[in-house]
Parts: sequence; structure tokens; C-alpha cells
Amino acid sequence: MQPYGWRLVDRPGKDVRRAASALATDINVLADVAGTEEASAEEIKVQLVGPLSLAAGLHLHNGERALIDYGARRDLAESLAAGVGGYLSRVAAAVPGARLMVQLDEPDIAAVLAGTIPTASGYRTLRAVATAEAREAWRLVIEALRAAGAVEVVVSVPAVEAPFEPILASGADGVAVPLKALTTRQWEHLAGAVEAGKRLWAGALDVDGDTLPKVADCVESVWRPWRQLGLPASSLRTLRVTPSAGLADRTPAQATAVLGRLTQLADGLNQLALG
Repeated sequence: MQPYGWRLVDRPGKDVRRAASALATDINVLADVAGTEEASAEEIKVQLVGPLSLAAGLHLHNGERALIDYGARRDLAESLAAGVGGYLSRVAAAVPGARLMVQLDEPDIAAVLAGTIPTASGYRTLRAVATAEAREAWRLVIEALRAAGAVEVVVSVPAVEAPFEPILASGADGVAVPLKALTTRQWEHLAGAVEAGKRLWAGALDVDGDTLPKVADCVESVWRPWRQLGLPASSLRTLRVTPSAGLADRTPAQATAVLGRLTQLADGLNQLALG
């Protein structure tokens, strides 16, 4: 760990050992919690940083982002693909019988593809990564995840300039995206994907404010564009509803409240799906 962020090095050090210990603790806690449940979990979702945002967030020995170097980008994607098998096998052992769902997070993808990520000096920006390269990096990781036992893989992106086409062309089962800022054109693209059998993990519950929105408002935020695009109500059953952002910075009580509201939202959409 350096003042500017995480740096790639030739050999593992104390930061790697600390991270490995934290991961082992998390998986052990997961196993303990799963073991106390009366009914076994049918599904479990895990999240990983995607290869492009990983390259944007890691630095080379000279302080520049790994994103600047084609070889480094390729090596990171291959390393991520090589490492997911062991990780998923440990998660699967912690929750026996559960179907593994994986979300690849690409929070920086718009800037990566647009070439607006700053260099270490801040005076220039890094060259844009070609869409074809991004698609290939996703394909590599997604294939490794499937080989490791993942039954569904989606790529999570912000709504602004979301690259839906290359994501879906990479072999991803679908996309995860917050709904609040989607344009009509983006909704049309997602509608076509849903009709083609792709999955939409809809960030329909806005968690940016101090209080959670009403269930009826959240249901309407999904149902209105769904209806306007001519999608059948029955296809709402294919949706997975999620918060608009992650819950890592929330207290356990806040996270529990969000999950409770999501359950209510899902129930509301299911009622519409059943007519």
C-alpha cells in the first residue's frame, strides 16, 4: 500500500498476508452464519472488481496506473481469471448446495473507455481502452467464473455511459445497473436484452438519501418504463432488485432495513407479474 494507492510488486508481503487473513475470516463467518440457518440458502451472491476497474485502481512500480500498460491490463485479467476458481470453491464449501451468483463491479468503466482517467501527475489522461479489449477481458473472466461453478454472472456498471452492448456480447448473463439515471434509450436497450433472455439486476431502491423511498414509488420506477416499452408484466419475474449502491459503509441495522425494503419491493413486482 502506497500513498497513491495499491501498488503491484514482485512478491507477496504483509499487505497480502493481512488481506488473505481477512478473507479467510469472512468466509469462516459466512460458514458459521449459514450453518445456523434452519433452511439452506438456495443462492448466494459474491462480488469481484472487474478487470478494467482493477487495472484503473492498481499502480505499477513507477506509480502509474496499471491501466496505462497493455501488458499489465492483460496480465491482470488473466490473473483474475486464474484466481476465481479457488475463491469460489471456498465460498461453495462454506454454503453447501447454494447456487453461486457473481457480480463483476466496473465502477470506472465509463472513464476507462472514454480515456478520462488521470495519469499519476494529473496533467494528462490515460488513453482510452478499446471496447474490443474490454469485451475480451470480460469474456476471459466470465468463462473462468463459469468453469468454477458460477451459474449466473452479471457486470455491474453506473448508469452514465453504461456500455451494455460489449458487456452482453462478452457472454455475461446480464447487467446490474442503478435505474435512477437511465435514459429512454438505455431502457430500450435493456428491454431488448430482457426479451433476448438476458438478466437485469435492477438498482431500483435508491439508498443515497437519509431515508429509504416508499415501496410504491420504487415499484412505479420499474413498472412505468416496463409498461411504456411494451414488456409483458410476466417478465418482471426475471428481475433481481438491488440497492442503487453497495452497503459496505452501512451499519448492520441500516443494511437490514435496506434488505427488508427490497423484499417488499420484490413482493410488489411479483404481484404485478402475476396480474
